[in-house]
Amino acid sequence: MQNGRTPPYFLMSFIPAVAYWLLETYSTLEIALTGGIILGVIEMALEKKFTGHVHTLSKLNVSLIVVLGSISIIAKEGIWFKLQPTLTGIAISLFFLWKKLKNESLIHQMLIDMKTPQERMLPSEIYAMMEWHLCLFLICFAGWMAHVALTMPTGEWLFWKTGGFYLAFIPFMIAEMLFIRSKLKVKK
Repeated sequence: MQNGRTPPYFLMSFIPAVAYWLLETYSTLEIALTGGIILGVIEMALEKKFTGHVHTLSKLNVSLIVVLGSISIIAKEGIWFKLQPTLTGIAISLFFLWKKLKNESLIHQMLIDMKTPQERMLPSEIYAMMEWHLCLFLICFAGWMAHVALTMPTGEWLFWKTGGFYLAFIPFMIAEMLFIRSKLKVKK
């Protein structure tokens, strides 16, 4: 860690997908799936080594990689492995919805846990609205990833699983910030 900046460990999450794509291209499906599963487990071990803990989302993703990869090996069909981003998006959306049903705000709680000063906090209804929008975005992207997994080659799936997500998320967040600004101006 230099200059107080944390290295981009999230890039490790791309390793199983990139390995799967390379191995599928140059070897058999079984080798590609086995490699993706093994590297998913290694990714989790490296996260533990470098950060001192494994995030819940990482545990979910690696569990899905192992389970769906195993199903793909048994079925001799890689589509199950490629559905991991779809199921992750659905799981996160369901978690947001579950928190909403309990009348809890995940974003607001995270800000409190990070000891964000009260004067920097937005009104709670803004966080509730953001969570609904984020949930909708994740469901839509999960649907897109299902389409990609079912109809597009692995190289395109790899793009959408990695960089494509960020290319979709950045405009969403810009629109969300502009929407929040307009909501806050109306309130004043």
